[in-house]
Amino acid sequence: MIITSQFPPVEILDLPLHEAVLGRAQEYGDRPALVDGVSGREVSYAQLDGMTRRVAAGLAELGIGKGDVIALYSPNTILYPVVFYGATRAGATVTTVNALYTADELHKQLLDSKAKLLVTISLFLPVATAAIEGTEVTEIFVCDQAEGYRSVMELVASTGPEPEVAIDPASDVAVLPYSSGTTGAAKGVMLTHRNIATNLAQAEATFAMGDGERIIAILPFFHIYGQSVLMNLPFRFGATVVVLPKFELQQFLTVLDEQKITRAFVAPPIVLALAKHPAVDGVDLSALKYLTSAAAPLDAELAEACAKRLGLTSVLQCYGMTELSPGTHAVPQDESNPPAGAVGLLFPSTEQRIVGADGNDVSAGEVGEVWIRGPQVMKGYLGRPAETDATVDAEGWLHTGDLGRVDERGYLYVVDRVKELIKYHGYQVPPAELEAVLLTDPRIADAAVIGVQEEGNEVPKAFVVPTPGSGLTESDVLDYVAERVAPYKKVRQVEFIEAVPKAASGKILRRELRAREAARE
Repeated sequence: MIITSQFPPVEILDLPLHEAVLGRAQEYGDRPALVDGVSGREVSYAQLDGMTRRVAAGLAELGIGKGDVIALYSPNTILYPVVFYGATRAGATVTTVNALYTADELHKQLLDSKAKLLVTISLFLPVATAAIEGTEVTEIFVCDQAEGYRSVMELVASTGPEPEVAIDPASDVAVLPYSSGTTGAAKGVMLTHRNIATNLAQAEATFAMGDGERIIAILPFFHIYGQSVLMNLPFRFGATVVVLPKFELQQFLTVLDEQKITRAFVAPPIVLALAKHPAVDGVDLSALKYLTSAAAPLDAELAEACAKRLGLTSVLQCYGMTELSPGTHAVPQDESNPPAGAVGLLFPSTEQRIVGADGNDVSAGEVGEVWIRGPQVMKGYLGRPAETDATVDAEGWLHTGDLGRVDERGYLYVVDRVKELIKYHGYQVPPAELEAVLLTDPRIADAAVIGVQEEGNEVPKAFVVPTPGSGLTESDVLDYVAERVAPYKKVRQVEFIEAVPKAASGKILRRELRAREAARE
């Protein structure tokens, strides 16, 4: 059975992304669009609009135009949106890069995306310079200052004409984030201007930001969740975004208080801190009206405890994935009695099916894989037609890999994942990638990785078969992996075993390892 949205359909937004987001910037004028949460520096809407136009002009002078790719490898800064929308104005595609990537991981993305320009910060230059070797990147710009490198502010200072680019919102790719999808290595997700712009209109059915709203940007802009709820949506509504480069609890709480933040979008680990950490006591959070969690499953009891402590009706949830631009479900902000644990109601102009293992829709209320169809479904994976076809079928249904059920009110509950990806603090960690790293250590004869629960989070656990006589220790394994992957991918637990369970085909039977963990719990 095809399930349709309770909300009226929305009009497809055939607009370039920057117009969908900043179309009213001049109307908002001197209202602060961005505030640096550390220095206090502000950028008004009029300035943001003007700066993006100047960056577009500067990029055009460099020969960057329609179809070119710019890589943005940076933590959150107030210049991140300037570069982001400046690039789309120039007709370029922005590939956003995880700020925690190693040189090897960055190198792979630069090669795959065919990026021609890399924008970063001075602190990241050692990784960036190593990563561009052998790629098409011709120059590195920095958002701050570094000797021998041009600054983004030089682009802002461009006196050239703003480029006039004919963008086809339906087919031209605005953003190229990388996602592991349901399995395997990271792939470039082609999101068109229409995909993202229309998804903003869809999201507006479940919440609206009023005049005077102040949003804290603690989630990374490079992540599609942060990009959507901390850049695109707030700027479209005319809200003020207070930017922090990373999450540190005390700084986060101080900014919530001093900047009178009205709305925060977070991931479950921050909900946990707000619910239980003693540092929250004595901080004035009375301005905070809405707290929304996404990117990973949120325990219903934890959500309730956090809401009670902060004096909120509830902690709202939303659901989506990179391949869906990213949103498909959200708990409406005016819902007075949201069901515990639900991730939300279906967005307008979106259809869903809950499908069993036999390929048929399950009965009402039963669990199956969540399939989504709508204008937010990605164009496809860059250069990977077979993997695109494996994720989006011939009828346009995107198979999410998540298991869920829908209650009588239409709320979706995500109960498990078909896919084997580990979601650590909202980041995707492919077990196969960690297994490949482990097997490069001659002290390891075989290995398998699964996600296990630790203090309310899913973390990677390695089951390792040591090479006889190696003297391998748990710390040896942890250190070996930590030196070779981004911090969020690190193995957090190790167990030595005699043999990795495998099928006759050689495929690792991770379900047996998960059952072993479940029995132990």
